[in-house]
This record gives sequence, C-alpha cells and structure tokens, in this order.
Amino acid sequence: MGENRPDGVSGPGFLHGQIERELAAAIGAEHVSREPVELQQQAADWSWVSKYLQYKGLEVPAPDFAVRPGSTAEVERVVQIASDYKVPVITRGGGSGTQGGTFAPYGGISLDLGRLNAIVDLDEESLVVTAQAGLEGPVLEQTLNEKGLTLAHYPGSYHLGATLGGYVAARGSGVVSTKYGKAEDMVLQVEAVVPPGRTVKTLPVPSHASGPDLLQTFVGSEGTLGVITELSMRLDPLPEARAFLSFSFPDVFAGVEAGRRIMTSRLRPSVIRLYDTADSVKLKDWVGTPFTGNLMVVMCDGDQALVDYETAAITAVAESAGGTSLGPDVGRIWWEGKYEPYAKGKLPQPPLMYGTFDTVARFRDIPRIYRAKKEAIESQFGDVGARYTAHFSHWFPWGAMIYDRFYIDEPPADPAEAIALHDRLWDVGVEASIANGGTINEHHGVGLKLGRFMRTQYGTGFELMKGLKAAWDPDGIMNPGKLGFGPPSIGRV
Repeated sequence: MGENRPDGVSGPGFLHGQIERELAAAIGAEHVSREPVELQQQAADWSWVSKYLQYKGLEVPAPDFAVRPGSTAEVERVVQIASDYKVPVITRGGGSGTQGGTFAPYGGISLDLGRLNAIVDLDEESLVVTAQAGLEGPVLEQTLNEKGLTLAHYPGSYHLGATLGGYVAARGSGVVSTKYGKAEDMVLQVEAVVPPGRTVKTLPVPSHASGPDLLQTFVGSEGTLGVITELSMRLDPLPEARAFLSFSFPDVFAGVEAGRRIMTSRLRPSVIRLYDTADSVKLKDWVGTPFTGNLMVVMCDGDQALVDYETAAITAVAESAGGTSLGPDVGRIWWEGKYEPYAKGKLPQPPLMYGTFDTVARFRDIPRIYRAKKEAIESQFGDVGARYTAHFSHWFPWGAMIYDRFYIDEPPADPAEAIALHDRLWDVGVEASIANGGTINEHHGVGLKLGRFMRTQYGTGFELMKGLKAAWDPDGIMNPGKLGFGPPSIGRV
C-alpha cells in the first residue's frame, strides 16, 4: 500500500493510520495489528515457496494490516472499510494451504477468521451442523463424535489448522472422500460477506430447481468473491464397523484397473489408496506399512453386514484384475498412521525442492497422465536429479485423482534460480496433465501458484469467470492475484 511512517500520524503513512484507526473502531484495537512479525505469519502458508523464503530468511509477500473480526457483522465492517479505501482483503483460515493463497502481493488487510469458531446449531434430526468458518475440523469432530456423529472430512491438513471455511473455499478432499464426498459435496449452505460489505446467505439446502446455484459459486472461490463466515454441513453417523484390505499388483496400471472395476461396479469403499513403487517406499518409511511395491489399501465402513458384503466383493474384483491379497494389517496400519506423513519432521522441507501436484480425470485418461508426467519430470529435469512419485487417493464413479510429487534434492542455491526452476517444473507437470485429459488441480486449491493455468484450463470460459468476478468485486479487492484474476483494479494505494 505504499510507504508509510511507523506512527501513521503524518506524511505518506497518514492513510495507513487512518485505515488502522477505522479498523480499530470497528472491531477493537486489540484485534488489529501492523506488527511486521505478525504480518509475516499471516501471509505464510504451507506452500514450498513460503517455506523456502522463510528458510532463506526472506520475506513472504505480506499484508499491511492483520485483523481478527469476531462476528459476521464485524467482517462486514472490515470489507466496507476496505471497499471505501480500495484496499485488498486476503481471507485467512488456518494457513494450511499449499498454493500461496494467503500471500498478499498487493498488500492490504489479512482477515483472519480464527475468532469465528463457534458451533451455531446442531440439527441431529437432519444430520446437519452449522458452524462459523474459522472452526478447526478436529475441534468440531470431538463434539460430533460424542453424539455418535462425524463430519467425514479428514484432509492431510487436519492437524495443521484446517478450518471449515478453508475446506469449502478450496474444494478440499479428505481421506474418506471416495464414499462420503469432498467438502463441496458436504456443504449445504453458506453465509458470506461480499463487497462493498453486504452479507448474503444461500438457500438452506443445495439449489436444485431454483436457477443457477449460488452456493457452488462460493465453493472453490478462495476468497476472491467474498468472505465465507458460516457454513452448514452434512453429517454422517459414526460407522458401526470398519474393515481393511490390501493388495499388491504387478504394476501400477493393474492397480488402476482394479480401482476402476471397483468403482464402476458401484461398490462404495470409503478408502482406496493406490501407491506406485516409489510412493510405497515413502509410506513404509513414514507410516510403517510392511510392504513396498505397487500397493493398494482399502477400507470399508458402515453397517457390519454391508462391510462384510463389500469386502468380499472388492476382494474378488481386485484379484480379477491381478491383485494379490496382503490381508488386513497393511490397511489397518495405514489407517492408524494416516496423519504421520504430515507430522512434524516428516513433511518435506527446504532446502529440498518439492511440489505436490493433484489432478483428476476419467478412468480412460489416468494411465496416460501418469506416464506423461513421470516421463516429463524425470527426463526434462534429469540433469538436476528430479524424482517423481505418485499415489491415487480419491476415486469417483467415473475416474480418479493422482496425488503426485516431484523432488529435487539439491536445487540451486540462488533463490531466484530456485524459484524459477520450481515454476518450470510446475509448468511441465500441469501442462502434461491438461494435455492428457486432466485438470490443473483437484483439491489443494489454485491460489497464486496455479492462477496462470486457469485460462489454459477453461479457455473462453475463463472470460465468463472474470466477468463474474468483475460484477461481484468491481474494484478487485478480494484476494487479488489468486485464481488468475489479476491485480486489484485500482492498484496499490
């Protein structure tokens, strides 16, 4: 937002001081900060670039203000002030994203929803919970489990601060999404604040016959259209029983075919995870599964009779596709250790360079996407020792998603060269996905990192999206630079 004096009383910093005073009057001075350390914390996320900049002692693109409103009414006031001064607003949930979604390249206001963390209503008759967007998943889950219920959304970021608003804003997936759906399938209603500071609420159920679906316009919008402040989510009963299966396959493509047959037979396991040889080695190191090779783990849950039927049927299907049963223990070990890959000290960290792709496609396209990406990464970047690993972790009636990564053990020491190499790897990987029937991502969101691919993915449809953005947010202040929507219309103040 331009140069400012620390006191904000005179000179170029006066405008900053004026905005700070108005924000303090709106939500309380104790909930407004301009401390540089806090601003850096607000901007940081779990993306490689964020972690790398911190590792190098460099600054993450940060906001000018950090605010923590305590109600939807206070969010309204913050957005009104931002609209009055044409100041960017960057919504922050738990900061567990991986796409640079909390970066503030144009400065502005980081709107931290951590104080919006209440359960508003628990409708046990309809199995629906309404809660504020800043509520962390494990906190909600504890309350639900005490009543025999669950919000069956367990993402890898579950213990890294992930919030309900973040689940929906980034179209998140959890480990049991194959049966229970993604966050976009679970959300029934949202309340959101849009510029210039108005609150809208979608219908109490997803819109089926009442025109275009306003709800799903907010889903996946990553703060670029408004600030989701409250959500109603579908719940499920805690399952009576769980059973685990595991299989080895002669190659990863036989495993993909087994998964395809399971899903097109309309069986409904809660988990299918298929690891290629390289990823199964990581799994053994991180979780302790006693097998390396092309590994599939399966979990079925629900009523005991249903579980018994599905495990028998899935075993027959997997074996018909060339699978060899490894018994239940490998799957059980995986389930009990499913968050271990995200534990402190196990997540990859700089100076190692890494990037987590995620793409989704129809079954017929999955094998060639895997081949194309592995070949592109390991051949085009063989001179820097690039490695490629993958697993297939979310399955649909029509296809599956690939969760794949590149690794470079010794990236360039120069930050500019390292970040340029990182971006080239992303260019090659994403382009290989799109060229072979995939998408730019599946559940990590788009953020700043993948925005440059949106036009390639959507073609002329992206111009319609930009038109919607311009209509809802004419000044472009809502999380500018994300989803490929570009800078705020008026630039930095």
